[in-house]
Formats: sequence, C-alpha cells, structure tokens
Amino acid sequence: MANNWAIAIGINQYQFFQPLDCAQADAEAVKDFLVTNGGFLPQHCLVITETSPPFGDRSTYPTKENILLLFEDFAATSWHPQDRLWFFFSGYGVNYKGQDYLMPVEGDPNRVEQTGIEVRSLMQSLQVANLDALLLLDINRAFGTYTDAYVGKETIELSKELQISTILSCQPEQFSHESRELGHGFFTAALLEALRYGNGSNLTHLEKYLSFRTPELCQHYWRPTQNPVIVFVPKRQAQVISPPLEDKREAKVKEVAKEVAEVAGKNTPPSPPSPPSPPSPPSPSSASYPHPQKKSSNNQFLPLVLLWSIATMLVLCLIVVVLLRDRVGLRLAQILPPSLTSVTNNRKIVNVSPQPSLTPSPTILTQPETQLIPEVTSSPQVTPTPDESKQSNQALLELQKMSLSQTQASDLRQAIDTAGKIPHDDPKYEQAQENIKIWSRMILDLAQARAKQRQYANAISAAQLVPKDQLLYSKAQTSIKQWRLKAKQYVTNTTLIDAAVGLIRDGQASTYNRAIEVAKKVPRDEPGFDVAQKSINSWSENILRLAKQRANRKEFKAAIETAALVPEETAAYKQAQNAIAQWQKNGQ
Repeated sequence: MANNWAIAIGINQYQFFQPLDCAQADAEAVKDFLVTNGGFLPQHCLVITETSPPFGDRSTYPTKENILLLFEDFAATSWHPQDRLWFFFSGYGVNYKGQDYLMPVEGDPNRVEQTGIEVRSLMQSLQVANLDALLLLDINRAFGTYTDAYVGKETIELSKELQISTILSCQPEQFSHESRELGHGFFTAALLEALRYGNGSNLTHLEKYLSFRTPELCQHYWRPTQNPVIVFVPKRQAQVISPPLEDKREAKVKEVAKEVAEVAGKNTPPSPPSPPSPPSPPSPSSASYPHPQKKSSNNQFLPLVLLWSIATMLVLCLIVVVLLRDRVGLRLAQILPPSLTSVTNNRKIVNVSPQPSLTPSPTILTQPETQLIPEVTSSPQVTPTPDESKQSNQALLELQKMSLSQTQASDLRQAIDTAGKIPHDDPKYEQAQENIKIWSRMILDLAQARAKQRQYANAISAAQLVPKDQLLYSKAQTSIKQWRLKAKQYVTNTTLIDAAVGLIRDGQASTYNRAIEVAKKVPRDEPGFDVAQKSINSWSENILRLAKQRANRKEFKAAIETAALVPEETAAYKQAQNAIAQWQKNGQ
C-alpha cells in the first residue's frame, strides 16, 4: 500500500533577500491540514523553517545543505515507488541562465549556482524515486536584480517532460503576493480554502478553485493579479486529496436521520407501519413522506399520527440544523459563474500526455565516470546463425515499413503492440511472434546501453516497455531494481557534492576544507565517487592557490597554515608539502 509523505518549506528571514511575512506560516498550515484532515502521519510530514524542530538528528534550519540532506534521507530510507508526496515551497525563486532555482535561507542572488537549489535536479530525483508527486510552489520573485528573469518557465517545461504534476502560484511574468491580514500568501490562502471546503477532492477541482479564488483575493486586497499555473499528468489528475464537502454533508445528514429513525423505532408500538425513509440532502423541501396507514380502530390511529408527526418534525429540524451549520462554508467555497467567466480567460492550464520513453536524460546522471559497480549486461555476444540473421533483418524491415526507429524504445513497443494484434490463424502470426521477441531484446539492449551511460531514468523507462509475456521481462525487472538503487546512490552522492559546494566561500580556505570533508562521505564503491574525487582535487588546488597568494605577500605563517589544509590523498598534497618546507625556511 502506498504511503503519504509531505515536505513543507517556508522561509521568512533571508540573508540576501527582502524578508517575507507569511512563508513560514504557509508551510506550517499546509502541514497541519495534511495531518489533521488529510490522513497524513505526523512522522511522514517534514516542516523546514527557521524555527521548526529537528527531524530526528537532522537540523531543519532551511539552509541548502540541510534541505538537500533531509531530502536525501527521505529518498534513501523512506520512500518507495508509487508513494504519494506533497512538496510545498514558499519563498524566493530565481531564474539564472535559463534554469530555475529555489532559494534557501542563505540563497545569494549574486551566487545563484552555488547557493540555490536547482529545480531540475530536485524533480529528476523525484522521477528516479518513481513517486506520485505533487509540487506546490508559492514562489516569490525578487525586485530590482537580474533575478527579475521569469522564474517558473523552466519548471513548467520540466513538469511536462518528467511527468510530475505541478502547481505554480503565478504565471512566470507575474509576482506572488502575501497579506498580513490574511496571514498567508494569496495562493496558499486559496489552497487552504479549497482543501477545507471540499474543493480538493481531486486535482481538477483544485485547479478550478485556485484559478478563481487566487486572483479574487488579489483584487479584494488591492494587489496585482496573479493567476496560478497548473501542469497536470492525466493519470494522476483524479488523485484524491481530501473528501468533497458535499460527501461529508450528505454522510452527516444520513447519519443523523438514521439515528432519529432508530430512536423513533424504539418508541413505536408493536405493530406500527414501516418508518419512512429519511430525506436526501441538500434541502428538506425535497423530502416526501408516506402517510401512516389507517387503522380500523380510532384508538390506534390517533397515537400513530401523533408519533409520526413528532418523528417527522424531529428529522426535519435536525437536517435544517446540519444544513445551516455548513451554509457558511458552502458560500465560501461556491464559485460564482460571472466571476468564473472573467477569470477563466486568464488562467493557464497545461495538460500533459504520458510519454514514458521521451523522458530527457537527467543532467546529473550523464557525467562520465569510472566503472565502479558491475552493470547488468546483456548476454555474451554469440555469432548469429543464418536463420537468426534472417529473422533480425526481417524484424528491422518491418520497422522500416511502419516508419519506426530501432533506437527508440517507444517505437519498438509500438511495433510489438501492432504485431501482437495479429490473430493465430493469420499466416503472418509466426513471423510476428519472432519479431516481438527480437524487438523485446532490442528494447532491453537500449535500456542497458543507457544505464552504462548513467542515464538511469531513461534506462528504467525503456526497460518498463518490455512486455510481461516475454521471457526477458523478469530480467528487465531485475535490471530496473538495480538501476533504481544505483540512481538513488548517484542522487544521494551528487546531493552530498552539491551540499559541499554550498559551503564554499571565495577566498576562504577553511570553507574549501569543510567542503572536502563533506565530499569524502561519498562511498568509494558507489556511482559518483569519481565526481567527488575530482571536486576534492579541484578544491585542494584552490586551497594551495590561496596559500601561494599569502606567501607572495610574505605572510608565510598564514600560507603554511593554509597549505596544511590540503588533504594527504589529493594530487596537490605533495606540492603543498614542498611549499610548506620552502616557506618555513623563508620565514626563519
């Protein structure tokens, strides 16, 4: 059974951006609703703010390092394929060189690549984990810097490519706003309303409510309009978020009516007529009740009339109380047609069709590295017999006839599906079955080739296209499990490297040394180890460069202390030791 998880990040007091008022309250409110009303377990919900308590032994102060390490902990130890994740972020976002970044508390608009959290890497990690994820990004855009570039455009494209449902608080050319009176950002306020009043029963309903309510709140509080952007993955569009309010009301009314009928039944004489069915909501005026049957004796008739009159009045009174109690909530949740017509013209909705084989290669998984873990390889190459060569040529010829490519797993699966429709009594059936076997082998070969290039997400997508009725299916599933493990290891290790990079400050040798200590945590026998080693060697050279600069200024003591930070196992270590020996002589 799939589990529910939530990560809610809200940052008010930025070091390099204007402080926000409501981001922390936004994150806390979303988490509280999911736990209180959404059925999420408290231990499955992580809040990351300036004042949130530690999660286990991890600090939740919203630095880049903490956010990435907490995310990595969840991915490595908690999440399973098909688990559902709500990822909520309220804070600043930046677009730099065409890429979107979420900015942690120390996010610096002058050092975006070093201090920001890349949205692409985040979403690729979710795709590798094979989660049913929903991203809710209430992104503020800073005024007066180059960060005024339209943040959100790349996120929209990534959502379509990686098949991850995403809701942005506004269109890329707009700004998100917040209100101290509301205590929330307008987008989050509308989101919480939708969930509380039953308009979050699925993503379609949520989209309609947010598209209407968010700009309405902006207009009410005299702020520029913001229109949410919704990217839906169709297979998850009907994902249930919270029970509809109508269902809750109807269930409550039926429950009350049932209790009243039971009470009335207990007080009924031994031979009364069957009690009337309770009325259905929404209004008591629509209810109809059968008249009590006449009895031959007037002594029995009058008490029965009186009893059923009292029971009927009691039922009606209780139903009216329930309806009046929910009336305020219903009015808040109602969408008025005139307003909806005017706002709908401005909303932006993106519908995405599933494209399992067209998922782009994750950039973090394409760096060349030394082979450290045995790959799942294809069977040893065997020289094909003339018959096998003829069958392979025939299969390729069939692909050409259908204008399909032998290098696209999706094309091969399309050919398999077409051949699978040929009936048993067709003369082409035998050849079609041979073609299916060959095309299945080609799909797995493509997947294995991608895995060797560290394109694990693409490899998994391809291997999933091997038909279940083929002998290669079990081998494909085994490969998928191994590639998912390797992908998680690679994501975990590159997350460590990213965290290390975030520690570095130009001109401060001690920060390079701290980054090296973090990068050393990448295990030697896991993917990404060589990337960590390259980074460590590069940072060691920077430490030595800083030491030489100090030596050139005759600051030999400082130069020696700096050069001593170069780790022993790095390429720069020997050169650093030679330099230290020389500077010790010069300083005497």
